[in-house]
Amino acid sequence: MTVDLPIIRLRPKTKPQAIRHGFPWVFADEVVTDRRTRALRPGGFAVLEDAERRPLALVTVNPESRIIARVMDPDPEAVIGREWIAARLRRALALRERLFDRPFYRLVHAEADGLPGTIIDRFGDAAVIQPNAAWAEHMIADIADALREVTGVSTVVLNGQGRARALEGLDERTEILSGALSGPVEVPMNGAIYLADLAHGQKTGLFYDQRPNHAFGQRLAQGARVLDVFSHVGGFGLAALAAGATHATCVDGSAPALELARGGARAMGAEARLTTRQGDAFAQLEALAEEGAQFDLVICDPPAFAPSKQALEAGLRAYERVARLAAPLVAPGGYLGLCSCSHAADLSAFRNASARGIGRGGRRMQLIHTGQAGPDHPTLPQLAETGYLKALFFRLDG
Repeated sequence: MTVDLPIIRLRPKTKPQAIRHGFPWVFADEVVTDRRTRALRPGGFAVLEDAERRPLALVTVNPESRIIARVMDPDPEAVIGREWIAARLRRALALRERLFDRPFYRLVHAEADGLPGTIIDRFGDAAVIQPNAAWAEHMIADIADALREVTGVSTVVLNGQGRARALEGLDERTEILSGALSGPVEVPMNGAIYLADLAHGQKTGLFYDQRPNHAFGQRLAQGARVLDVFSHVGGFGLAALAAGATHATCVDGSAPALELARGGARAMGAEARLTTRQGDAFAQLEALAEEGAQFDLVICDPPAFAPSKQALEAGLRAYERVARLAAPLVAPGGYLGLCSCSHAADLSAFRNASARGIGRGGRRMQLIHTGQAGPDHPTLPQLAETGYLKALFFRLDG
């Protein structure tokens, strides 16, 4: 197959060891980008060679992206087709079936599961694909066919939204590729019931990555008054109600997301213990302070304030502000959970910003738990971006 594929070559000063040791990306400034390379079709395949013309891997290329090549297979002779995709899906499925009793999980976590730039979340008999790389966009029919074959799902949704697609030069689009949806899907998780809007919701409709952090929060929520800020469809709030919280307040800017949170509470028989507040989270935190509100457990799970290195400084200031505004709302001896899904802000930077904010909020703290994404979001040690989620739980005094 190598004779049929174009070749891209590393620059002489670019060391190939990273690729040989599992790093999955090649950046545009690391390859010889002549006219032939720039003319390659986004999403096509090529053989990556080192400067001495030794094959390194089969890659997918996108001259329009800063990540010009993504490793598809370390075997330059590999054939990328439906059977190759199905083999990767079977491997991913075997892990999830060992981890979970019911088919609700992230099935494919992009590079970490060997399908670069591709996210697949499973919701029982339905699955949502996010093709965030050009190759996956072009081969979406093969991915969907292999997905149905391997998992047996009948409904497959393409969710083509988000920043990652824009960086690949891909348009936004959402489409039901097979099957049908009659409304939000009920998702059981940690004893709670969530409603996920697979066709119109944020990302794939639900954030499975917080599952273990929801579970830890449940330990602190029994008999507690709980505030869940940036709640989306009620992630931490509904988990807290399932664990025996006396009351939960969910704050989010999205009215549809809060309606799904209320629907989840109804499905759990806990609607009377849930309050929702729609609006800007920072403004709501300030308003709650003015009202003199106090909670035994406050959890803030904001969007990525630092989605890139360029946004890091401003993002860390935003995380600090969240902590500063949230800390006074925690009753003495209560708990504060702070989360970040920004891969550009590493754990140390996020922890320092959170601690500064808590201190400036006039509180003393103990850090009692550090969490990450669940095991259905495996990480590549070579690629920090796959380990993006951080969750810090503090006990506050003073």
